[in-house]
Amino acid sequence: MGQRDVVVIGASAGGVEALRDLLAALPQDLPAAVLVVLHVPASGRSALPAILGRVSALPVHAATDGMPLQVGTVAVAVPDRHLLVLDEHLLLSRGPRENGHRPAVDVLFRSAARAHGPRVVSVVLSGALDDGTAGTIAVRARGGVTVAQDPADAIYASMPLHAIEFGRADHVAPLADLAALVDRLVREEADVPADEPPPDLMTTETRMARLDGEAMDQDERPGTPSGFGCPSCHGALFSIDEGGLERYRCRVGHAWSPEALAAEQAQALESALWMALRGLEEQAALSLRLGQRAEGHGHRHSASAFHRRHDEALQAAGLLRGLLERGVLAGGDVPDGVDGGLDDTLGDPADPRGA
Repeated sequence: MGQRDVVVIGASAGGVEALRDLLAALPQDLPAAVLVVLHVPASGRSALPAILGRVSALPVHAATDGMPLQVGTVAVAVPDRHLLVLDEHLLLSRGPRENGHRPAVDVLFRSAARAHGPRVVSVVLSGALDDGTAGTIAVRARGGVTVAQDPADAIYASMPLHAIEFGRADHVAPLADLAALVDRLVREEADVPADEPPPDLMTTETRMARLDGEAMDQDERPGTPSGFGCPSCHGALFSIDEGGLERYRCRVGHAWSPEALAAEQAQALESALWMALRGLEEQAALSLRLGQRAEGHGHRHSASAFHRRHDEALQAAGLLRGLLERGVLAGGDVPDGVDGGLDDTLGDPADPRGA
């Protein structure tokens, strides 16, 4: 028998409010180390530790490289660095982004599961798309306990919903009950068997998140060729089937869950349409100018050809504008600027309105 003493928490859109309420309710004598990842922009300084520190009975710190895992404290991931667990210490890394994020929820969950297996409790809070699902599967595979916020209770239901449906979270609870649930899970006696080696896939992916040269330079990639391209580097994506979830990783380590990949592809396609629309508008303007110039010189045949090209470009541009206006190619379900509660986390830590 043993105890679960590592709690990993992941959140994205709507996550500031959820994290604040959860940490405010955790007791001061919680017998576990708490690690938090919220998706935040790579640039700027996050005020999230200060925001959470104002309401938490546990001391809250921004994670630092080499920081020991310490029971009764909260370590918060910093912008543009993955937060990983390595044995009894924390590691910060500028490894490849997962689902377009660094820090990424799945990186933290996977590394904690690899390092501490059944000692881990994972919690997925409010967020868009399906971040945290692969990490939930990893924690369950290593004997840890997985928790998801009740989707009906979340500002953005998608992350906890996917953790429940695909990650098969062990417990689902509304936000008001999550602290008591976590407290109970870390205090009860748990069946913590002797450590078994983590799966090779989990080890390889964790090492890739650390930019480990040996893992990055392996000839064989995890998974099988998918036929899709990586939105980040345009390299080939390899399909990984783990726990019933098909996800993707490229040669240099960028990782994508299904919903995140679909959303990123939709954004790339929309960008391509805007570029095409710009090209058509420029072609129409140039054709009109050349047609008028040809008319001025009495070149009726050339003028007619240029005017025809102008009309065809405007017609095609109208079709593209219709697609863009209807938004039929838009991906994701988060309005611009709200992913991860970004405006909140970058506020003034002394400002009581910062959360």
